Amino acid sequence: MKKSNFKESQISGVLKEHAAGKKAADICRELGVSQNTFYLWKRKYEDMDSAMLRKFKDMEWENAKLKQMYAELSLDHRILKDVIEKKL
Repeated sequence: MKKSNFKESQISGVLKEHAAGKKAADICRELGVSQNTFYLWKRKYEDMDSAMLRKFKDMEWENAKLKQMYAELSLDHRILKDVIEKKL
C-alpha cells in the first residue's frame, strides 16, 4: 500500500471542510489529488476524528509489518521442511 503524503490531521480537516459545504472538486484542485483519492478518504475515514484516524493508520502499519513477518517465517519454515524431507 502506498503511503499517503498527507497527515491524519490534514485528511480529517479536508473531510470537515467538505462536510461544511465546500465542493469536492475545489478541495481536490487545491490539494492536487484526484477526486478518486478524495472519495476513497471519505469512504475510509469519514466517521473518524484525527485521533482515531492516527490510531487507525498506526494499526494499518503494524498489520503490514506483521504480515511481512509471517510471510518471512512461513518461507523459512517451508525451506527447512524441504531440507528435512530431502535428508530422510
